[in-house]
Amino acid sequence: MNETDCGFTTDKKWFRYRAAAVIIENGCILMAKNTHEPHYYSVGGGVHCGETAEAAVIREVFEETGVHYDADRLIFIHENFFKGKGGSIDGLECHEVTLYFLMKPRGTQQLDCHSLTSEGFEEKMVWLPIDKYDTYFAYPEFFGEKLKNLPDSVEHIVTIED
Repeated sequence: MNETDCGFTTDKKWFRYRAAAVIIENGCILMAKNTHEPHYYSVGGGVHCGETAEAAVIREVFEETGVHYDADRLIFIHENFFKGKGGSIDGLECHEVTLYFLMKPRGTQQLDCHSLTSEGFEEKMVWLPIDKYDTYFAYPEFFGEKLKNLPDSVEHIVTIED
């Protein structure tokens, strides 16, 4: 976690406030993958203290893709409770709140990606077909269902990992 991100670690608990993008082009969702983790994950990152979530998602998308996308609207609020596995959160009880913004499409899947994760691992962007999302090891899992029929209003989703 970046030192200016809204988040903290205390004792055996970890909290993070995150903004993430839902970027859809040609029936595909843009996801990230790095050389250290086995799964795909949403494009985005920690909201900095004093920064709006919308400004954070625009900044994060640019940092990770090299392309400027504009935010269309807030689409999901996701409260995620899970046990940390690996890296700096290994063994911690994790609570992450992510605001997902639907980004305005650009009409192209062309990107200029050269990014690293906060822990220094090489990261690449991958377009996953929405109709096959459930066949990939990808987070958030709710994308598999929700992206097939985007809601008209903001949805609040709570995930509690056993």
